[in-house]
Formats: sequence, structure tokens, C-alpha cells
Amino acid sequence: MDFLNNFLVVPVEYLPFMLLVLLVAFTVHEFSHAYFANLFGDPTAKLLGRVTLNPSRHLDVLGTLLFLIAGFGWARPVPVNRDNFKKPRLMGIIVSAAGPISNLVVAFIGVFIHILLYKFNVQASFSNERIGEAIDIFFNYLVHFNILLFIFNLIPLPPLDGYRIVEDLAPRSLRSKLQEFEKWSIFIFLLIVFLPPVRQVTIQPLFSLIRPIQTSFYNACAQILGLS
Repeated sequence: MDFLNNFLVVPVEYLPFMLLVLLVAFTVHEFSHAYFANLFGDPTAKLLGRVTLNPSRHLDVLGTLLFLIAGFGWARPVPVNRDNFKKPRLMGIIVSAAGPISNLVVAFIGVFIHILLYKFNVQASFSNERIGEAIDIFFNYLVHFNILLFIFNLIPLPPLDGYRIVEDLAPRSLRSKLQEFEKWSIFIFLLIVFLPPVRQVTIQPLFSLIRPIQTSFYNACAQILGLS
């Protein structure tokens, strides 16, 4: 167990919870891209069987394993042909934003269900305290990781959704310059993700927003359910 813990971003005993959370978060994220692309007239994802909540159509084995080991991973990207959209730039922005926003929605729903379980004393109803603890661990991971995905994917660097949003918002003259930048962006992306000094001054401050967002969700749901 101790040996495996040296190679994983979560303790071995929490690995099933993290795998389940990854399955939900990655699947919903990619499904949302595919759903809105198809809704706006691009059948590319649908023809590839991606407009589905079946995790096997979206998960990438290597990307999932790498996340568990290095804290960074990916799902299978959804192919989108913006030329099929009636309004390519506007609809492209919506399709790109759909993934991160879906993760934020999942986080909020997770908080709501978690507090709902507390309201009805579901955890306390189990004779085995470990079941109640398992429920808390799962929802904490679910909420935290989905907020993380929301924030991370809005970073304006290829291949993230935030870059595609900026690209669609940018005027034509700037878009050509952005395309030239793409060939170097992968190196910048890797530096930001894997080099600690660079990560601490770039994406780490963004990740500090996870806790305030999570807290605001819990406070809002507590008020909705009359527990505040």
C-alpha cells in the first residue's frame, strides 16, 4: 500500500472514489461538447457515437492513469467541425464553454445532493460509520475535481477549451497570429503543468479559487434547503 501511495495523487484506499469521480466528470464534460455540437448542426461527434453518457466512448485509458499518477490527464477530445454551424463563432464559443460549465453544474448538483443527505440524516442511518465516511469522501472528491476541471479548462492555452473560446472571440487579424502561437503553446502548457516554480505563479493561484467556489455552493445549497 505504502509503495503504491508513492506513485498516486490520492491514497490507495481512496482510489475507487477518484476513479468514479473521473468517470463522471470526464464523461459529462465530453458529452456536453458533443451534444451542443450536434444540436447546432455538426453531426461529426454523433456519427462517432460521442453523443452519449456511456463512459467507454469518452475515457482515455492513458489520460486517466496519468491523472491518477501525475495529477494531470485527459479524456478523448470531441471532434467538432465549426463549418457546419450557422453561426460558427457564436456556436463555437457555446460548444467550447459547454464542457467546463457542465463540470460546474455537476459540482453544484453534487453539493446539493450531499447536503440533502445530511438533511435527512442518511449517513447517520447506517450502522457502519465507514459507509457515512465513504459518502462524504466521494462527494468531496466529486465537487472538488469538477470545480478544478471547470477552472483548468478555461485557461486560454491549447488544447484547452479556454483557448478555443478566445480564438472564436478574437478578430480575424488576431486569429492568424494565435494560430502561429499554437506550435509553441504545447511547450508553454507543459511548463505550466509540470514545472513547480512556473505552476506556482500561473495556475496555482487559479486553483486557490476552488475552495471559495466550493464553500459558496455549500452555503447556497444550505440556504435553499433551509439549513442555514
